[in-house]
Amino acid sequence: MATATQAVSPREEARPEGWGRSLIEVRELTKHFGPVVALAGVSLTVSAGEVHCLLGDNGAGKSTLIKTLSGVHKPTGGDFVVDGKPVTFSSPREALDAGIATVFQDLAMIPLLSITRNFFMGREPVKRVGPISFMDMDFANKIARQEMRRIGIDVRDPEQAVGTLSGGERQCVAIARAVYHGARVLILDEPTSALGVHQASIVLRYVAQARARGLAVIFITHNIHHAYPIGDVFTMLNRGRSLGTFRRGDITEKEVLDMMAGGREIRELQQELERFTKPGSGAEAAIS
Repeated sequence: MATATQAVSPREEARPEGWGRSLIEVRELTKHFGPVVALAGVSLTVSAGEVHCLLGDNGAGKSTLIKTLSGVHKPTGGDFVVDGKPVTFSSPREALDAGIATVFQDLAMIPLLSITRNFFMGREPVKRVGPISFMDMDFANKIARQEMRRIGIDVRDPEQAVGTLSGGERQCVAIARAVYHGARVLILDEPTSALGVHQASIVLRYVAQARARGLAVIFITHNIHHAYPIGDVFTMLNRGRSLGTFRRGDITEKEVLDMMAGGREIRELQQELERFTKPGSGAEAAIS
């Protein structure tokens, strides 16, 4: 007799070993810059195989939090745990060694250098011939082309200047570079903020691929329309404080927008603008 089978969503198929395991935990994290409180007791958990969206308006504390996670800042207080062990990073290099890679908005790329040179910057594969050592360009070009093709970008010449790529493609180079060099936690700082719809879709597709490979992704943005389709977990920040963490099935896109402190302001603005479109509302006189 045939047995009933339960439908499995695409996100649950072929999950890598360790999927769902907690990689980063922060508990009551604080960061002070003199008298200024940038973070006031933020807590969150980042797990393998999930996209954790960190949302908030400008000045909410998103940048301070990711710089603390990536070793740029030392926390003033609270617990920072990686793989179940308390850590204190003194530099971004220590965070990288622990598998935490951050792709900042400036991408840390040199536009006039080639895709390959940017891909292996600081970690160049070396080839030796007797006492002489030099960068193995054949191997590096092969890997750069292979990794870009894996995310759907066919680079005919990996030695072309990275500045010739579109904004979305450069973002993907930076993300692919971090993944290839061993990142387990990928922190993306506003990766779609300066991109059009098509280029943003390229980046979001690769974020989905990174999740499918078992990486933990922290996606920082103030654009809920980019975050909600890709996110599994949402943490909202406002003026350095957490407004809560919610799983995708527990909160709607509209509720997320409201909690980001933008929903009420937008509704008030819409009502105010509507007054200007109504004949005889007196708004014309107010303008003149």
